[in-house]
Amino acid sequence: MAEREQPPSSGARVWAVGALCRAIADALDARFNPVSVRGEISGFSRAASGHCYFSLKDESGQLRCAMFRRAASLLDFSPRDGDQVEVRGRLAVYEPRGDLQLVVESLRRAGQGALFEQFMQRKARLEAEGLFDPARKRALPTLPRAIGLVTSLGAAALHDVVTALRRRVPHIPVVLAPAAVQGPGAPAELVRSLQGLYALEPKVDVILLVRGGGSIEDLWAFNDEALARAIVQSPVPVVSGVGHETDFTIADFCADLRAPTPTAAAELVAAPRELWLGALELIEERLRDAVATRVDLLSQRLDQATARLGRPSALAARQRLGLAHQAQRLHYAVLARTGRFAQAQQALAARGPLGLRATLTRHHERLDRAALRLQLLDPALVLQRGYAWLTDEEGRAVMHAADLAPDDHVTARLADGTVALKVMQ
Repeated sequence: MAEREQPPSSGARVWAVGALCRAIADALDARFNPVSVRGEISGFSRAASGHCYFSLKDESGQLRCAMFRRAASLLDFSPRDGDQVEVRGRLAVYEPRGDLQLVVESLRRAGQGALFEQFMQRKARLEAEGLFDPARKRALPTLPRAIGLVTSLGAAALHDVVTALRRRVPHIPVVLAPAAVQGPGAPAELVRSLQGLYALEPKVDVILLVRGGGSIEDLWAFNDEALARAIVQSPVPVVSGVGHETDFTIADFCADLRAPTPTAAAELVAAPRELWLGALELIEERLRDAVATRVDLLSQRLDQATARLGRPSALAARQRLGLAHQAQRLHYAVLARTGRFAQAQQALAARGPLGLRATLTRHHERLDRAALRLQLLDPALVLQRGYAWLTDEEGRAVMHAADLAPDDHVTARLADGTVALKVMQ
């Protein structure tokens, strides 16, 4: 190839620089790659292109590293000088300078692997128990009367939260329950502080559980199972603001709400006082407008009623006119009725004697016909034809032979008298 020169007469091979660099890179790739390295970050920088450059070092050596934008975008934390990390990548030779470098494909904090595995196992177990169930999580109070705060007295998070609350809601009291947020005894202290807030009377309306960012080891106290169960038992909503936005802990999943930072946690429970004052001003304006509208409507109705009523004299004149009209109608009605009575009286007077005589004749005829019908029904006429009317001793008519018994006495009435009879058989 053009890069390799012919060997001199002595027989030693002479390499072109670029060819030797590629040959070394091939040898490294075949011998070592892929490779994992643990060390301390030094000289970390991020270029405008998104690529990251740094060195890994320990007591006995140093290795230049390059992490390109695609791999850097997958980081879940911001690397800093002094961080102990584990990287995985490929050894290569940067030919323009002939430098040995490690092209980093993944980077994580040292020791994170075992802790992360423990974190995932605990998270899966608690989630299966229902500690992360969204259905049990509560909404934050709109206007808390008191706010509980659990954090370390020496933590920067305390200053950030207090500053945010003082700026936004200086009128709301804050109850601080201090606790260590890092170290072996931190989980127990956090649990005691939470339980102390639970027992307060009067109770706080919401609790902030906060601390600043750090490595997974720094935040490990917030992955404690006892702390998770204490958060779930809270009688009031709990807001977790632990670490940076990319940090997640078991406490975040158990809390009623997770905030990306301690300051954000404070802002979530404390709407600015100016916002509520503005809302009150808006309500006042709406009430004022509603009252003014109501007054205008009633005034308009009053004007309409006044217009309909007019002057009292005009109303009295209309009433007098109505009464006069009714009196005139009554007068003519009486005259008409009197005329009809007079006509009827005249007609009766004209028909008087003749009508009375005809009426008496009709009544006599009706009486004669009635007397004739009564005479025809007289039982005496039947007796004159040879019949007799039998009565018992009590004077009741005997209608059937079965009504009599031997030795009964009966009376037979004939046309010219009565006969006493005795029943023989």
